[in-house]
Amino acid sequence: MIFLFTDYGLEGPYIGQVESVLHQHAANAKVINLMADAPRNNPKASAYLLASLIHQIPIGSIIFSVVDPGVGSDKDKPIAIKIDGRWFVGPDNGLFDIVAKHAKEILAWHVTWIPETLSSSFHGRDLYAPVCAMLENKEQIPGDRVGWTDKHQWPDDLNEVIYIDHFGNCMTGIRAERLNKVEVLKINDQEILNAETFSDVTAGQVFWYENSNGLVEIAVNLGSANKVLDITIGHPIHN
Repeated sequence: MIFLFTDYGLEGPYIGQVESVLHQHAANAKVINLMADAPRNNPKASAYLLASLIHQIPIGSIIFSVVDPGVGSDKDKPIAIKIDGRWFVGPDNGLFDIVAKHAKEILAWHVTWIPETLSSSFHGRDLYAPVCAMLENKEQIPGDRVGWTDKHQWPDDLNEVIYIDHFGNCMTGIRAERLNKVEVLKINDQEILNAETFSDVTAGQVFWYENSNGLVEIAVNLGSANKVLDITIGHPIHN
């Protein structure tokens, strides 16, 4: 299977064009749109989000991963990296750093192949999608084997909001297993207590809980945490 993890959004032609290229070059592959609204132009926040999602992705899958504010520049080289049996294809801009940080086995290639037509602004369609198709077809990796280097040295857990869903729930980069259930979090000097789930608190109450991906999430029962607390992606969480 080929999974798509992007900040492209569902509106417009972008996801459809990527799927079209994949279908043309790897017609038998099952393509799953895992996430189209990753933190926009934010590889750091997206790296923590991506790491929280891979546990539901089967070994041997290919993850087309593109959150690339530097597209068209020479800053971040295209990379194909195999991390504990799963392939990740995208820009080497930190997007894979957190997945790799906790990995047992990492094999990496800088992609040197250049397609006949390469737009300056849509490498996802023109470069990364064909490379994913090559991997799906068991073709030779079109690049040079390299040693993996964690260039950013981001922490294991990020005490920030990394994603806000359409309910207004605020996902953080903190793994819930690292916190005690009696831990009190603070946002804008407001103390936030833990609850197991929404029904354990009254309507309008702010709380934190372990979400289905294992991350600490801030929510309001029957309300919007990001509106109540006036927070956005990147907002710090204190404990």
